[in-house]
Amino acid sequence: MKRAKLLVVVLSAVFGLQAQELPILGGELSNSAVTSVEDVDEVIPRMRTLGLNTVLVPAYWEFIEPEEGKFDFTLIDRTIQRARENNLKIIFLWFGAWKNSMSCYAPLWFKKDTKRFPRACTKEGKPLEIASAFSENVFQADNRAFEMLIKHLVATGQDVVSMIQVENEIGMLESARDHSKLSDETYKKGVPSELVTYLKKHLEELHPWLKKRIKLSIGATTPKSSLNREDLGGSSWTSVFGDDLYTDEIFMAYYYAKYVGRLCETARKHTQIPLYVNAAMNSRGRLPGQYPSAGPLAHLIDLWHAGAPQLAMLAPDIYDTGFKGWADQYALPNNRLFIPESRCCENSGARALYAFGEHHALGFSPFAIDQAPPRETENITKAYDLIRQLSHLLPLNRGNQRGSSWGLLFDHQDKERIIKDGNIVMTCRHYYTLPWDPRATNDSIWQEGGAILMRLADDEYLLAGSGVVVSFATAYEKSLEEERVLGEDGFVTEGATRTIQDSKKSHFNGKRVGIGFVDEVRIDENGHIKYIRRHNGDQDHQGRHARIPCGTWKILHIKTYDF
Repeated sequence: MKRAKLLVVVLSAVFGLQAQELPILGGELSNSAVTSVEDVDEVIPRMRTLGLNTVLVPAYWEFIEPEEGKFDFTLIDRTIQRARENNLKIIFLWFGAWKNSMSCYAPLWFKKDTKRFPRACTKEGKPLEIASAFSENVFQADNRAFEMLIKHLVATGQDVVSMIQVENEIGMLESARDHSKLSDETYKKGVPSELVTYLKKHLEELHPWLKKRIKLSIGATTPKSSLNREDLGGSSWTSVFGDDLYTDEIFMAYYYAKYVGRLCETARKHTQIPLYVNAAMNSRGRLPGQYPSAGPLAHLIDLWHAGAPQLAMLAPDIYDTGFKGWADQYALPNNRLFIPESRCCENSGARALYAFGEHHALGFSPFAIDQAPPRETENITKAYDLIRQLSHLLPLNRGNQRGSSWGLLFDHQDKERIIKDGNIVMTCRHYYTLPWDPRATNDSIWQEGGAILMRLADDEYLLAGSGVVVSFATAYEKSLEEERVLGEDGFVTEGATRTIQDSKKSHFNGKRVGIGFVDEVRIDENGHIKYIRRHNGDQDHQGRHARIPCGTWKILHIKTYDF
């Protein structure tokens, strides 16, 4: 947990707040949003009106060093100035040697000189618009500009800049690894001894995917015996990890990480500001090279930690379906969840609530928020307002420890979650599971429902979000539960053919949980709960549940009792 603790300490200093008050309520600008001072002047102040406290902003190498050795920080300075005026923090994204795998943001003088700054190649020898990570010239040019940026930020923006992203969505396309001459020479040298040493030291922490590959490739019974069987330093990559595309990816990931690690070492000469990398997901059944191979992906986390131990975290960019599954992969004991990019849409607010409630995420950031229409940003603004209120109570400083809060996220396919909290069983569902809402049955697309459910005491909870329903029962009561469809009035919607007296049920021999009250509340800046109104009768289904309809955003204070 050392990474998480250092991250919280540094961010506390940057934000000037206590650790539990540090949710990054972010938004990332579209790639070309700040390529002129006029654009900066327009877009940065507008971000404050959306409820953000942090803006993720590109730092373009091609603008910072348009001529080799001559540096221009006009756009950086204007961004810092406007952020400071609007009480916003900035996370700068270093668009250096690579952006979405490609070297498109390298300056033209770099792009044109392919002899000095060679490209990665496919197995067939096709040069790619991707600078080779194995070229020392590439690294030195990238590193020099990155260091100049770091030094400038230390001198001018320490009160504004909270983190720095190193490169953007690193990874190989069209090929699982670089097959240039420089890369092939490195590959033939075999697995470095320092990587084997790292794997031995961290055996118990290795990602299951990597453990399995080591075990199957070497043929030993366990990864530990595999690595200890002999001195594997210098052994071929295929003999240690297998002979397929994924070994090419492992090789490439380690050397991408080493490259980034050297950039981090440069930054550490000047500042302790947190540094992280972001990853494009290996989704939709694609193979390495079809997705950006060797990026900071969850299954490659050990290679990235080995090569770049200075990184605070590996961060997922989540655009594909299955948001919960992707987030879960990056919420690890050795990796704090931070989502720097997510699809900006009408479901963004619900997803943010899940990330903070379930994983105590460091932050959340929809992408291209500056270009999104109001229907896609209103939900973010409202969700961020709830998170800002709850930040005084959320255990954000506990890394990935769970138990006092849960995240809820539902759609048409994933509509229910059962949570056991001691002797209390909470049944959480999408709002449209209530049969009386016409949108539940008229083939409407279900907007995602999301919330943070937080325990304040054994009989006291907060529910904050939109589009969710939560009911409470004892474990005994839940075990005897019968499925019934009730109308909005609380009555069975369809009569049965038999009478109540005819039904044979076992004698009830335990306690039940009832809802004492459901109050709509707000949380003040001191973490105190302030009453707004009571939800009773039809609004809590005569004491059966607490609910927040789709399209409304509320915090409910729930008190239970047993009988």
